[in-house]
Amino acid sequence: MENMAIIIAGGGTGGHLFPGIAIAEELLKRNPDNRVLFIGTNRGLEKKVLGRMGFALKTINVEGLKGRGILKVVNSLMKIPGSLLESYRIIRSFRPDVVAGVGGYASGPAVLTARMMGIKTVIAEQNAVPGLTNRILGHFVHRVFVTFPDSQHYLPKGKTEVTGNPVRISFLKEAKAGTTHELPLRNRPFTILIFGGSQGARAINQKVVESLDSLVSLKGDIHFIHQTGESDRQSVEDAYQKRGFSAEVYPFIIDMAETCSRADLLLCRAGATSLAEITAVGKASILIPLPSAAGDHQTKNALLMEKAGASVMIPEKSLDGPKLAQEIERLYRKRETIETMEAASASLGRKDAAATIVDMILTLR
Repeated sequence: MENMAIIIAGGGTGGHLFPGIAIAEELLKRNPDNRVLFIGTNRGLEKKVLGRMGFALKTINVEGLKGRGILKVVNSLMKIPGSLLESYRIIRSFRPDVVAGVGGYASGPAVLTARMMGIKTVIAEQNAVPGLTNRILGHFVHRVFVTFPDSQHYLPKGKTEVTGNPVRISFLKEAKAGTTHELPLRNRPFTILIFGGSQGARAINQKVVESLDSLVSLKGDIHFIHQTGESDRQSVEDAYQKRGFSAEVYPFIIDMAETCSRADLLLCRAGATSLAEITAVGKASILIPLPSAAGDHQTKNALLMEKAGASVMIPEKSLDGPKLAQEIERLYRKRETIETMEAASASLGRKDAAATIVDMILTLR
Protein backbone atom coordinates (compact mmCIF):
# COMPACT_ATOMS: atom_id res chain seq x y z
CA MET A 1 0.00 0.00 0.00
CA GLU A 2 1.29 3.44 -0.92
CA ASN A 3 2.22 5.60 2.05
CA MET A 4 -0.16 8.33 3.13
CA ALA A 5 0.37 11.65 4.89
CA ILE A 6 -2.38 13.20 7.01
CA ILE A 7 -2.69 16.33 9.12
CA ILE A 8 -5.12 16.15 12.03
CA ALA A 9 -6.16 19.64 13.11
CA GLY A 10 -7.85 20.62 16.37
CA GLY A 11 -7.83 19.71 20.01
CA GLY A 12 -7.94 21.95 23.04
CA THR A 13 -9.84 19.39 25.11
CA GLY A 14 -9.84 15.61 25.23
CA GLY A 15 -13.26 15.57 23.59
CA HIS A 16 -11.70 16.88 20.38
CA LEU A 17 -8.14 15.56 20.67
CA PHE A 18 -8.72 11.90 21.58
CA PRO A 19 -10.81 11.06 18.47
CA GLY A 20 -7.99 12.58 16.42
CA ILE A 21 -5.47 10.36 18.18
CA ALA A 22 -7.71 7.34 17.51
CA ILE A 23 -7.72 8.14 13.78
CA ALA A 24 -3.94 8.58 13.79
CA GLU A 25 -3.41 5.28 15.61
CA GLU A 26 -5.62 3.40 13.15
CA LEU A 27 -3.81 4.91 10.17
CA LEU A 28 -0.41 3.93 11.59
CA LYS A 29 -1.68 0.45 12.43
CA ARG A 30 -2.52 0.00 8.77
CA ASN A 31 0.95 1.12 7.67
CA PRO A 32 3.67 2.30 10.11
CA ASP A 33 5.24 4.27 7.25
CA ASN A 34 2.22 6.55 6.99
CA ARG A 35 2.98 10.07 8.22
CA VAL A 36 0.86 11.96 10.77
CA LEU A 37 1.14 15.57 11.94
CA PHE A 38 -1.15 17.37 14.38
CA ILE A 39 -1.94 21.08 14.21
CA GLY A 40 -3.10 22.63 17.49
CA THR A 41 -2.39 25.50 19.84
CA ASN A 42 0.09 26.08 22.63
CA ARG A 43 -2.73 26.30 25.18
CA GLY A 44 -4.56 23.08 24.39
CA LEU A 45 -4.29 19.59 25.82
CA GLU A 46 -2.44 18.55 22.67
CA LYS A 47 0.66 20.39 23.89
CA LYS A 48 0.74 18.21 26.99
CA VAL A 49 -0.22 14.85 25.52
CA LEU A 50 0.97 14.37 21.94
CA GLY A 51 4.73 14.44 22.55
CA ARG A 52 4.43 11.74 25.21
CA MET A 53 2.58 9.57 22.70
CA GLY A 54 5.18 10.06 19.97
CA PHE A 55 3.10 12.34 17.72
CA ALA A 56 4.47 15.52 16.12
CA LEU A 57 2.65 18.79 16.77
CA LYS A 58 2.80 22.16 15.05
CA THR A 59 0.97 25.08 16.67
CA ILE A 60 -0.83 28.11 15.31
CA ASN A 61 -1.97 31.26 17.11
CA VAL A 62 -5.75 31.19 17.10
CA GLU A 63 -8.49 31.72 19.69
CA GLY A 64 -12.22 31.09 19.88
CA LEU A 65 -14.97 33.65 19.37
CA LYS A 66 -17.90 32.22 21.29
CA GLY A 67 -18.74 33.42 24.80
CA ARG A 68 -16.12 36.18 24.90
CA GLY A 69 -16.34 39.92 25.50
CA ILE A 70 -16.25 42.35 22.59
CA LEU A 71 -12.58 43.25 23.05
CA LYS A 72 -11.52 39.60 23.13
CA VAL A 73 -13.66 38.85 20.08
CA VAL A 74 -11.97 41.68 18.16
CA ASN A 75 -8.56 40.38 19.27
CA SER A 76 -9.48 36.85 18.15
CA LEU A 77 -10.68 38.11 14.77
CA MET A 78 -7.42 39.94 14.23
CA LYS A 79 -5.55 36.65 14.68
CA ILE A 80 -7.44 34.83 11.92
CA PRO A 81 -5.32 36.06 8.96
CA GLY A 82 -2.14 35.07 10.83
CA SER A 83 -3.53 31.62 11.67
CA LEU A 84 -4.40 31.03 8.01
CA LEU A 85 -0.87 31.99 6.97
CA GLU A 86 0.66 29.76 9.66
CA SER A 87 -1.56 26.89 8.51
CA TYR A 88 -0.49 27.45 4.92
CA ARG A 89 3.19 27.25 5.81
CA ILE A 90 2.73 24.05 7.84
CA ILE A 91 0.61 22.38 5.16
CA ARG A 92 2.96 23.39 2.34
CA SER A 93 5.94 21.97 4.27
CA PHE A 94 4.28 18.67 5.29
CA ARG A 95 2.45 18.08 1.99
CA PRO A 96 -0.45 15.98 3.31
CA ASP A 97 -2.82 13.91 1.21
CA VAL A 98 -5.68 14.74 3.58
CA VAL A 99 -6.35 17.28 6.33
CA ALA A 100 -8.85 16.16 8.98
CA GLY A 101 -10.50 18.58 11.40
CA VAL A 102 -11.57 17.14 14.74
CA GLY A 103 -12.90 20.30 16.39
CA GLY A 104 -11.24 22.93 18.53
CA TYR A 105 -9.76 26.33 17.70
CA ALA A 106 -7.10 25.08 15.28
CA SER A 107 -9.48 23.01 13.19
CA GLY A 108 -11.15 25.84 11.28
CA PRO A 109 -8.09 27.70 9.91
CA ALA A 110 -6.21 24.51 9.02
CA VAL A 111 -9.11 22.79 7.24
CA LEU A 112 -10.16 25.94 5.39
CA THR A 113 -6.58 26.65 4.28
CA ALA A 114 -6.14 23.08 3.06
CA ARG A 115 -9.37 23.28 1.07
CA MET A 116 -8.23 26.50 -0.60
CA MET A 117 -4.95 24.74 -1.45
CA GLY A 118 -6.85 21.97 -3.25
CA ILE A 119 -6.12 19.29 -0.63
CA LYS A 120 -8.71 16.69 0.35
CA THR A 121 -10.41 17.60 3.63
CA VAL A 122 -12.68 15.89 6.16
CA ILE A 123 -14.16 16.79 9.54
CA ALA A 124 -15.31 14.67 12.47
CA GLU A 125 -18.18 15.90 14.64
CA GLN A 126 -18.43 14.29 18.09
CA ASN A 127 -21.63 15.92 19.38
CA ALA A 128 -25.27 15.47 18.48
CA VAL A 129 -25.57 19.21 17.72
CA PRO A 130 -22.60 20.41 15.62
CA GLY A 131 -20.94 23.69 16.50
CA LEU A 132 -21.00 26.67 14.16
CA THR A 133 -17.48 26.03 12.81
CA ASN A 134 -18.29 22.50 11.66
CA ARG A 135 -21.63 23.57 10.22
CA ILE A 136 -19.74 26.04 8.03
CA LEU A 137 -16.86 23.71 7.20
CA GLY A 138 -19.32 20.97 6.28
CA HIS A 139 -20.18 22.85 3.09
CA PHE A 140 -16.53 22.97 1.97
CA VAL A 141 -14.96 19.64 2.99
CA HIS A 142 -15.10 16.40 1.02
CA ARG A 143 -16.48 14.15 3.79
CA VAL A 144 -18.13 14.64 7.19
CA PHE A 145 -18.07 11.95 9.88
CA VAL A 146 -20.63 12.16 12.70
CA THR A 147 -21.19 10.26 15.91
CA PHE A 148 -24.99 10.52 16.11
CA PRO A 149 -27.60 10.09 13.35
CA ASP A 150 -29.34 13.30 14.46
CA SER A 151 -26.25 15.30 13.47
CA GLN A 152 -27.03 14.68 9.80
CA HIS A 153 -29.84 17.22 9.96
CA TYR A 154 -27.32 20.05 10.44
CA LEU A 155 -24.84 19.01 7.76
CA PRO A 156 -24.87 18.58 3.97
CA LYS A 157 -26.48 15.42 2.65
CA GLY A 158 -24.49 13.16 0.39
CA LYS A 159 -21.16 13.71 2.13
CA THR A 160 -22.13 13.01 5.76
CA GLU A 161 -21.61 9.53 7.21
CA VAL A 162 -22.63 8.16 10.62
CA THR A 163 -19.47 6.41 11.81
CA GLY A 164 -19.57 6.67 15.59
CA ASN A 165 -16.89 8.42 17.65
CA PRO A 166 -13.34 7.03 17.20
CA VAL A 167 -11.90 5.37 20.30
CA ARG A 168 -8.20 5.13 21.14
CA ILE A 169 -6.49 1.76 20.68
CA SER A 170 -5.75 1.52 24.40
CA PHE A 171 -9.50 1.34 25.13
CA LEU A 172 -10.06 -1.23 22.42
CA LYS A 173 -7.28 -3.37 23.87
CA GLU A 174 -8.84 -3.18 27.34
CA ALA A 175 -12.20 -4.12 25.87
CA LYS A 176 -10.71 -7.08 23.99
CA ALA A 177 -8.81 -8.30 27.05
CA GLY A 178 -11.87 -7.90 29.22
CA THR A 179 -12.10 -5.89 32.40
CA THR A 180 -12.63 -8.74 34.85
CA HIS A 181 -10.59 -8.18 37.98
CA GLU A 182 -8.33 -10.87 39.33
CA LEU A 183 -10.07 -10.76 42.70
CA PRO A 184 -13.81 -11.28 43.14
CA LEU A 185 -15.65 -7.98 43.49
CA ARG A 186 -16.64 -8.64 47.08
CA ASN A 187 -13.04 -9.36 48.17
CA ARG A 188 -11.56 -6.01 47.15
CA PRO A 189 -12.38 -2.32 47.51
CA PHE A 190 -15.18 -0.93 45.38
CA THR A 191 -13.28 1.42 43.05
CA ILE A 192 -14.77 4.67 41.79
CA LEU A 193 -13.08 6.62 38.99
CA ILE A 194 -13.94 10.33 38.91
CA PHE A 195 -13.06 12.73 36.12
CA GLY A 196 -14.62 15.89 34.78
CA GLY A 197 -12.95 15.95 31.40
CA SER A 198 -9.33 16.60 30.53
CA GLN A 199 -9.34 19.86 32.50
CA GLY A 200 -11.12 18.50 35.56
CA ALA A 201 -14.50 19.84 36.70
CA ARG A 202 -14.65 21.98 39.82
CA ALA A 203 -18.36 21.41 40.42
CA ILE A 204 -17.88 17.63 40.42
CA ASN A 205 -14.77 17.88 42.59
CA GLN A 206 -16.63 19.94 45.19
CA LYS A 207 -19.67 17.65 45.32
CA VAL A 208 -17.50 14.56 45.68
CA VAL A 209 -15.72 16.16 48.63
CA GLU A 210 -19.10 17.08 50.14
CA SER A 211 -20.28 13.47 49.74
CA LEU A 212 -17.43 12.00 51.78
CA ASP A 213 -18.93 12.78 55.19
CA SER A 214 -21.99 10.74 54.23
CA LEU A 215 -19.81 7.82 53.08
CA VAL A 216 -17.61 7.53 56.16
CA SER A 217 -19.16 4.21 57.16
CA LEU A 218 -17.89 2.73 53.86
CA LYS A 219 -14.42 4.25 53.85
CA GLY A 220 -12.77 0.87 54.42
CA ASP A 221 -14.59 -0.61 51.43
CA ILE A 222 -14.27 2.14 48.80
CA HIS A 223 -11.24 3.29 46.84
CA PHE A 224 -11.29 6.51 44.78
CA ILE A 225 -9.27 7.36 41.68
CA HIS A 226 -9.81 11.05 40.98
CA GLN A 227 -8.65 13.26 38.10
CA THR A 228 -9.10 16.77 39.45
CA GLY A 229 -7.30 19.17 37.12
CA GLU A 230 -4.28 21.13 38.33
CA SER A 231 -6.00 23.72 40.51
CA ASP A 232 -8.02 21.35 42.73
CA ARG A 233 -5.56 18.50 43.15
CA GLN A 234 -4.15 19.43 46.55
CA SER A 235 -7.45 20.40 48.18
CA VAL A 236 -9.17 17.22 46.99
CA GLU A 237 -6.26 15.03 48.10
CA ASP A 238 -6.34 16.71 51.53
CA ALA A 239 -10.09 16.04 51.82
CA TYR A 240 -9.65 12.32 51.23
CA GLN A 241 -6.76 12.10 53.69
CA LYS A 242 -8.56 14.08 56.37
CA ARG A 243 -11.50 11.65 56.30
CA GLY A 244 -9.37 8.53 56.03
CA PHE A 245 -10.40 7.41 52.54
CA SER A 246 -8.16 5.40 50.22
CA ALA A 247 -7.62 7.54 47.15
CA GLU A 248 -5.33 8.20 44.19
CA VAL A 249 -5.55 11.85 43.14
CA TYR A 250 -4.06 13.11 39.87
CA PRO A 251 -4.23 16.42 38.02
CA PHE A 252 -4.42 14.46 34.75
CA ILE A 253 -4.45 10.75 33.91
CA ILE A 254 -2.49 9.82 30.80
CA ASP A 255 -3.42 6.12 30.59
CA MET A 256 -7.14 6.51 31.12
CA ALA A 257 -7.90 3.14 29.53
CA GLU A 258 -5.87 1.17 32.07
CA THR A 259 -7.24 3.29 34.91
CA CYS A 260 -10.78 2.80 33.67
CA SER A 261 -10.28 -0.96 33.61
CA ARG A 262 -9.65 -0.90 37.38
CA ALA A 263 -12.89 0.88 38.20
CA ASP A 264 -16.27 -0.55 39.15
CA LEU A 265 -18.10 2.73 38.72
CA LEU A 266 -17.34 5.95 36.83
CA LEU A 267 -18.47 9.43 37.84
CA CYS A 268 -18.01 11.95 35.04
CA ARG A 269 -19.43 14.38 32.52
CA ALA A 270 -21.36 13.17 29.47
CA GLY A 271 -19.25 14.38 26.55
CA ALA A 272 -19.49 12.25 23.43
CA THR A 273 -15.85 11.16 23.53
CA SER A 274 -16.01 10.13 27.19
CA LEU A 275 -19.13 8.08 26.51
CA ALA A 276 -17.58 6.43 23.45
CA GLU A 277 -14.65 5.30 25.60
CA ILE A 278 -16.85 4.26 28.52
CA THR A 279 -19.03 2.07 26.31
CA ALA A 280 -16.00 0.63 24.51
CA VAL A 281 -14.90 -0.94 27.80
CA GLY A 282 -18.42 -1.50 29.13
CA LYS A 283 -18.43 0.49 32.37
CA ALA A 284 -21.29 1.55 34.64
CA SER A 285 -21.45 5.28 35.28
CA ILE A 286 -23.04 8.17 37.10
CA LEU A 287 -23.23 11.02 34.60
CA ILE A 288 -23.36 14.71 35.49
CA PRO A 289 -23.87 16.60 32.22
CA LEU A 290 -22.11 19.92 31.75
CA PRO A 291 -25.02 22.40 31.85
CA SER A 292 -23.27 24.96 29.65
CA ALA A 293 -22.56 22.52 26.79
CA ALA A 294 -23.74 23.77 23.39
CA GLY A 295 -27.34 22.81 22.72
CA ASP A 296 -27.35 21.02 26.08
CA HIS A 297 -25.98 18.05 24.15
CA GLN A 298 -24.44 16.41 27.22
CA THR A 299 -27.87 16.05 28.82
CA LYS A 300 -29.14 14.43 25.63
CA ASN A 301 -26.15 12.08 25.64
CA ALA A 302 -26.71 11.16 29.29
CA LEU A 303 -30.43 10.54 28.81
CA LEU A 304 -29.66 8.06 26.03
CA MET A 305 -27.24 6.23 28.32
CA GLU A 306 -29.72 6.21 31.19
CA LYS A 307 -32.56 5.01 28.98
CA ALA A 308 -30.38 2.10 27.86
CA GLY A 309 -29.72 1.16 31.49
CA ALA A 310 -26.00 1.90 31.28
CA SER A 311 -25.89 5.00 33.48
CA VAL A 312 -27.57 7.08 36.14
CA MET A 313 -27.91 10.77 35.28
CA ILE A 314 -27.88 13.52 37.91
CA PRO A 315 -28.33 17.10 36.61
CA GLU A 316 -25.72 19.44 38.10
CA LYS A 317 -28.42 21.73 39.49
CA SER A 318 -29.80 18.77 41.48
CA LEU A 319 -26.43 17.54 42.67
CA ASP A 320 -25.38 17.81 46.28
CA GLY A 321 -23.06 15.83 48.52
CA PRO A 322 -25.66 13.72 50.37
CA LYS A 323 -27.53 12.88 47.16
CA LEU A 324 -24.34 11.79 45.44
CA ALA A 325 -23.34 9.71 48.47
CA GLN A 326 -26.76 8.05 48.47
CA GLU A 327 -26.40 7.04 44.82
CA ILE A 328 -22.86 5.74 45.32
CA GLU A 329 -23.93 3.68 48.34
CA ARG A 330 -26.96 2.30 46.49
CA LEU A 331 -24.78 1.04 43.64
CA TYR A 332 -22.12 -0.21 46.04
CA ARG A 333 -24.70 -2.39 47.79
CA LYS A 334 -26.36 -3.59 44.57
CA ARG A 335 -23.51 -5.26 42.72
CA GLU A 336 -25.94 -7.03 40.41
CA THR A 337 -27.12 -3.61 39.24
CA ILE A 338 -23.53 -2.69 38.38
CA GLU A 339 -23.19 -5.86 36.31
CA THR A 340 -26.44 -5.11 34.46
CA MET A 341 -25.27 -1.55 33.74
CA GLU A 342 -21.93 -2.85 32.46
CA ALA A 343 -23.66 -5.16 30.00
CA ALA A 344 -25.90 -2.33 28.79
CA SER A 345 -22.89 -0.04 28.41
CA ALA A 346 -20.95 -2.59 26.38
CA SER A 347 -23.93 -3.08 24.07
CA LEU A 348 -23.75 0.61 23.11
CA GLY A 349 -20.04 0.58 22.24
CA ARG A 350 -19.03 1.39 18.65
CA LYS A 351 -15.54 -0.09 18.44
CA ASP A 352 -15.13 0.14 14.66
CA ALA A 353 -15.49 3.93 14.29
CA ALA A 354 -11.80 4.72 13.74
CA ALA A 355 -11.43 1.89 11.23
CA THR A 356 -14.53 3.04 9.34
CA ILE A 357 -13.27 6.62 9.17
CA VAL A 358 -9.81 5.57 7.96
CA ASP A 359 -11.39 3.35 5.31
CA MET A 360 -13.29 6.37 3.97
CA ILE A 361 -10.25 8.67 4.19
CA LEU A 362 -8.22 6.21 2.12
CA THR A 363 -10.80 6.36 -0.66
CA LEU A 364 -10.19 10.11 -1.06
CA ARG A 365 -6.69 9.66 -2.46
